[in-house]
Amino acid sequence: LLEIPLVERMEILKKVVEKDDTLIPSPGKILTDPKELQLMLDDAISKGLEGVVVKRVDSAYEAGGRNFNWVKLKRHSSGELQDTIDCVILGYIYGRGKRTAFGAGALLVGVYDSEKDEFVTVSKIGTGLTDEEWRSIKEKTRGVELDHKPARVTSVIVPSVWVKPQIVIEVLADEITRSPIHTAGVVFNNEVKEPGYALRFPRLVNFRDKDKKAEDATTVEELIEMYEQQGKR
Repeated sequence: LLEIPLVERMEILKKVVEKDDTLIPSPGKILTDPKELQLMLDDAISKGLEGVVVKRVDSAYEAGGRNFNWVKLKRHSSGELQDTIDCVILGYIYGRGKRTAFGAGALLVGVYDSEKDEFVTVSKIGTGLTDEEWRSIKEKTRGVELDHKPARVTSVIVPSVWVKPQIVIEVLADEITRSPIHTAGVVFNNEVKEPGYALRFPRLVNFRDKDKKAEDATTVEELIEMYEQQGKR
């Protein structure tokens, strides 16, 4: 049953599992409106729960796997950041299911390290984009896709396709966290690595490539300042 889409597996469970005091199937609801999802999240928080788990209805089951088909949404005390972050698209990961048609299923984005004159990763963005936005991304990346990492990019993550660092997007996130897998702000002291910085729950707000070049994106210094300020609110 692992390769069967989630919606079909749920129907099978309803037929074979009888509800009793020992085994209770988790209730689920198919949503298409983000506002309904927000209401469901608020309801879960009000009941003292951590949040909700959102799953693509066409996703297969991957034991131990971590991807954007299943996403946990939680309400953080810090809420959203006070300002947006201008990121640069550095690459993308191939899409699955419905996103196969768009080519990209998740974006690898970064910020600008002005001291080293290079771009460093800060997040992957794979949720919250409309079909039209995915089409726009595919159109914008056409002609700037690469089969190798650009010389001015430092990344631990290897995307399916690299992209020349020139497309700027405006991103909103819940908070900035320390991350061992992203290279923004990574520091090596006596061979001891200090983790980098990453965006938690990032989502695309707008495309800025028409009025900003890649070097105008948010800098590592600005990102660290935002990280420090969020703890003072």
